[in-house]
Order: sequence, then C-alpha cells, then structure tokens
Amino acid sequence: MPSRVLISDPLAQPGLDLLQDAGFDVDVRTGLTPAELITTIPAYDALIIRSGTQVTGAVIAAADRLKVIARAGVGLDNVDIPAATQRGVTVVNAPTGNVAAAAEHALALLMALARNIPAAQQSMARGEWNRKTFMGVELREKTLGLVGLGRVASQLAHRARGLSMRLLAYDPYVSSEYAGNLGVELVELDYLMAESDFISVHLPLSEQTRGLIGAKQLALCKPTVRIVNTARGGIIHEDALLAALDRNQVAGAALDVFVHEPLEADSPLRFHPKVIVTPHIGGSTNEAQHQVALDAASQVIDVLAGRPARYAVNAPLIPGAHIEFVAPFIALVEILGRFLTQYKPMQVHEVELVVHGPLAEYDTTILQAAALRGLLADVVEEQVNIVNADLIAQRRGIIVSERRQRHHYERFENMVTLKVRSESEFTKVRGSILAGEPYIVAIEDLWVDFPAEGHFLLSWHHDKPGVIGQIGMLLGERDINIAFMHVGRRTPRGEAIMVIHTDESIPPELVPQIDAIIGTHQTCILTL
Repeated sequence: MPSRVLISDPLAQPGLDLLQDAGFDVDVRTGLTPAELITTIPAYDALIIRSGTQVTGAVIAAADRLKVIARAGVGLDNVDIPAATQRGVTVVNAPTGNVAAAAEHALALLMALARNIPAAQQSMARGEWNRKTFMGVELREKTLGLVGLGRVASQLAHRARGLSMRLLAYDPYVSSEYAGNLGVELVELDYLMAESDFISVHLPLSEQTRGLIGAKQLALCKPTVRIVNTARGGIIHEDALLAALDRNQVAGAALDVFVHEPLEADSPLRFHPKVIVTPHIGGSTNEAQHQVALDAASQVIDVLAGRPARYAVNAPLIPGAHIEFVAPFIALVEILGRFLTQYKPMQVHEVELVVHGPLAEYDTTILQAAALRGLLADVVEEQVNIVNADLIAQRRGIIVSERRQRHHYERFENMVTLKVRSESEFTKVRGSILAGEPYIVAIEDLWVDFPAEGHFLLSWHHDKPGVIGQIGMLLGERDINIAFMHVGRRTPRGEAIMVIHTDESIPPELVPQIDAIIGTHQTCILTL
C-alpha cells in the first residue's frame, strides 16, 4: 500500500504535486478540530502542517503509523517535539524557503522609512500634493546595523552592499572571518546603536534577547536613526520604542512583528505617525510559499524512503548499544552549553568537548552537537538541533573539537568538560551525572557540585567574612528564598566562587548592588 500523507493546513500546489508524483496517497483536510485530528491521524504515515494545526502530545500518541511531521515554514511552536522524539517521529521544517522574502521585506521597510512612502501615499489618497512634507533620506553611504547575522541578515547585507551602505553587525555567535566575507564589521551592541543610521533586527526571541533593545540602547542612538524589526516581537521593547519616537530620539520605525499578534486594534503602534506596521508578512510571497511547500514535501519523501531529512529538528537515534549509558549525558552537555552562554557571553571562536572516564569508550559524537545546541539555540536565528548543529557552527566559522581522556577524576567516574574560546577569552565548565541527574561540578577550575536546574546566582569574590552574609541579606530583602548554597575556593581567604540556588528568579537590577559589596568582583544570574 502507498504511504498516506495528511495535509491539515493550506499547502502550495508544487508541494502537493511533488508528493503525488512520488506515488503517495495525499489527503488535504484543512480546518480539522483537535478531536477530529486525533481520530484521523492513526491512518497516516506523514503529516504536513503550517501554523494552524496544533500537533499536541495527544495527537502524537494517537498516531500509530506516523513517521514524520513536516512544517511548511520555520516555526514549530505548534508541535510537541519531545513527544514526537519519544515516539520516534521525525520533525522537519523549511527554514530557508522564505529567507529571501524576509530579507527583501526588511529592505522594503528600510526604503519605506527612508522615503516616507506610506505617509505620502495616504496624503495622495486624501487628494493632497505635499512634496515638501515628505523629504526623505538616501540609503547610499549610510550605516546599517544588523542585530544578528543569520541567514536573513546575511542576505540583507548582500543587498545593502549593492546600495553602497556601510555594514555593522552585533552577533556574539559568528566569527570575524564569517562576517568579513559578507563585508560586515562585527561590533558590540552599544557601538552599533550609536553608529547606525538604520538598524535591522534579525535575532530569535529567547530569554537572552527579550527586551534586548530597550530604553538604554535607544538612548544611544542618533536622533536620525530608523529601526526595522522583521524577526520577532519582544526583542525591541515596544513601550521604550514609542517613548523614544515621541521624544525624537528615534526618527522612525517599521515593524512586521509584535509582542502580541494579531496586533491589538487600539495599539498606539498602529497610529503613530513615525511608525510603519505590516501584519507579519515577511515571508509571504508566492515564491516563498512554493519553496517551503517543496522543502516540506521533499523531506517527507526522504523520511518515508528511509533517508535522512535535510532539516530535521529533533535528535537522531543513538546506536542501540549506547542508548542507556550515553543518553543522560546529552542533556547534561546541552545544559553546560546553556550555562556558558549565560555565564560568560563571548565571540565564540572555538568549542572543545573533553570526555573523561569510561564514557570515552562510547560513541559520543552526538555530545558535540548537544553542546552546540546548548551554546547556540537561544542566541542564533536558526532552529538549532542535534542534526544541524555542526553545520550551523561551520557556517559561523566556529571550530569544534573533541578529546577523550579514558582515565577519570577521583571525584567523578565519568565527567564532561566544555571549553569555549574567543580570540581573547577562555572559559570552561565541567559536569557529571550523579544519582541519575545532571550536575555542574566545576566552574573554571574551582570545584563546585550542584544540580543543574533552576535559578542561580554566581558570585566571584574574595573569601573573607561578611561577603556571603551581605549577599544573603540582599536576597532576603527581595523575598528571594535560597534553596541551597555552595562555595568553592582556591585557598582560605583567597579567590572564591559562590553558587546560590533560589526558588524565585533574581531581578537583574540586583546585580549592581551585589557587585558593590567590598570583596565581590563578578556576579551573574542565570536559569537552567
């Protein structure tokens, strides 16, 4: 019997044709209710969706035959990926099909801002002829700041070079060589904000990027700056942007994405004279819709034929003999990567994974990808997974290596060390599995061991009486409860690190108060 494919959201005709030409039995059934999808899915080998269908754990649990879920687009918020992975269902998306469309939309918004096109059109529609009112500026020889340098930003950079623009970029997770090949100068975010005539945002939304551009960053800008966001709502603080526009700190903004979508009917962003808004249409072109349909359909064909999918987003299978032993270290290494991203953000140039003890006898290739996912998932534009992590690292000029040390440390039979280097900095963290749970066991070269989950405050300080007590008092004044505390030190009254696990998240504004304590010289907060 031919494989059966269910298409539950509208799909462009080229994708349908490709599936039918491959001999599949294709059913298009859009508008299914959640209950109808659960009763329908057991008969199908593949499911193709867009953003409308919610593929919940209940749907996956009912899908006895399902081998692949394909999203004709990028986002996968509507798919329970862990449930799919547990059931052995491959999840794929189409992350490149709308890249050109998104880059062109960003450029279109830049030009619309520069030449006041929407306002001029509205004036003409009212029967007016106000040439002087709509005096514009040129893009030529202006500075464009790219916040993020992933696929879309790279294509925008290529187009902007053709307009003779100077290009700056802030992205701690690409190399100088990668940026240089695009004709882009890598800089710090504050410098980019201060130097740019135009700014275009191209980052994923995560806890690290939410509110990245707020009042402090906008205050650095030239009053002539114009800002575009076609990435995700929430990266630019909307209230701070409105305030900057009102006080003439920002000359204009063009937004395709918003914190709440659809954008509220009474949102001031809809009516502000300096703001251009579009309804999240960055990827909405005929060509892009055709391409994502083809990308999704071709991967369904590959998976059902037993071939690897090009853009699989969940983990590949671990060799059967290694599953029980290696699997816990996959989660551990990803946590170590997330730890370093928050603990010491830097321009990553090299990543080294060191495997210690009997673990070194196993196939641990998958751990490299897990480390890269932890380091990159919350800070790059692409969907990072264990399948594509190496490719993303190569594209960003990151050197990845692994070493095996078959002897083990006295404290831990099996241990993993993750090291990250920039051109001028170096940091490392060690972890192990203790009682079946991931633990961080050393930071830099100081031994500390604590379960790697929850809210943490890390403080490097001089080991002397009173420092720990003052930090505890500051947390107590904020009603932040301490679950446990661990201290590692080089020598008595020497350099020390304190790790505090709290029941509540720690507000960032507390960090300067801790840093002001005599004897404390570095503080950071993070969530694992």
